[in-house]
Amino acid sequence: MFYWLIDFAGTVPVFNVFRYITFRTGGAMVTGALFVFLFGPWIIDNLRLRQGKGQPIRTDGPQSHLVKIGTPTMGGLMILSGLVVSTLLWANPRNPYVWIVLAVTLGFGFVGFYDDYLKVTKQTHAGFSGRTRLAIETVIAAAACYAFVRLGRDPLSSSLVIPFFKDVILNFGWFFVIFGAFIVVGAGNAVNLTDGLDGLAIVPVMIASASFGMIAYLAGNAVFSDYLQINYVAGTGELAVLCGAVLGAGLGFLWFNAPPASIFMGDTGSLALGGMLGSIAVAVKHEIVLAVIGGLFVLEAVSVIVQVASFKLTGKRVFRMAPIHHHFEQKGWTEPQIVIRFWIISVMLALIGLSTLKLR
Repeated sequence: MFYWLIDFAGTVPVFNVFRYITFRTGGAMVTGALFVFLFGPWIIDNLRLRQGKGQPIRTDGPQSHLVKIGTPTMGGLMILSGLVVSTLLWANPRNPYVWIVLAVTLGFGFVGFYDDYLKVTKQTHAGFSGRTRLAIETVIAAAACYAFVRLGRDPLSSSLVIPFFKDVILNFGWFFVIFGAFIVVGAGNAVNLTDGLDGLAIVPVMIASASFGMIAYLAGNAVFSDYLQINYVAGTGELAVLCGAVLGAGLGFLWFNAPPASIFMGDTGSLALGGMLGSIAVAVKHEIVLAVIGGLFVLEAVSVIVQVASFKLTGKRVFRMAPIHHHFEQKGWTEPQIVIRFWIISVMLALIGLSTLKLR
């Protein structure tokens, strides 16, 4: 909305600042944080009133979690509300990448919301069918990746870029739509698996969002992308505004999600934010870098896959409990220890991922 003020820059020169992505990214960040700070308590009170017993807590999990009984879930609604309001106010409404990524985010958020709704109303850990959920996510992700391919320039739009090598790309053709959908769905569910302790998922998401906001800005700028020898993807720089909105809304949410959490993110938030990160990575052609920056999410997902495969094949468990953050809980680490140490790992991985921008 504020972007339209550029049209009046001839009369009011100060409106020229709205041309700059960096300025609007900062505005989106502040707006997202203020929105969640202001409306967060009202959202929490309403969710607590409507949910009654709150999110079901696993009785076979760490006993320390039983004190969280009654805590409301669907806190992702706070983040998504701040994200949408900030994006609509500060992003360029003519940019198709913004609308595509926003559609993926809200689509995945709706899937997560319905899953949370079933869990709360039925007081069970099982939402709706896993296969159905994955099918819906795949359709949403594939549609977005198809749009990315159509928007981009050949052959880059349907290719996988290899980090550290400035000229090495693998052209997948239209198979890239399937590959891209796998990245988006995988990212959504990996973040979902990470969301198990107070504050554990939101900070790594914010770190990844800040990192990809920078990558999107650089990849969408012809001068910077040429200097860094990364592939230029026209129009993706505007995604930095959306990443700024996530960072701001995430800060607001963390205020209420910090231990002891007043509200849980739920699948509503984790699936949406993971899908958003995956779609941005596909849009800016940094899919492999996502696996580095979001390495914590990959670790959480792999721990579940290894645990399930090992138990089915040998009848034995590799970890005391999966995802891996519960393994460390069972080993005696306190929740704050796990959360802060995982945050540190996320920062280190983000720095490694960002270093690939210059090492080409």
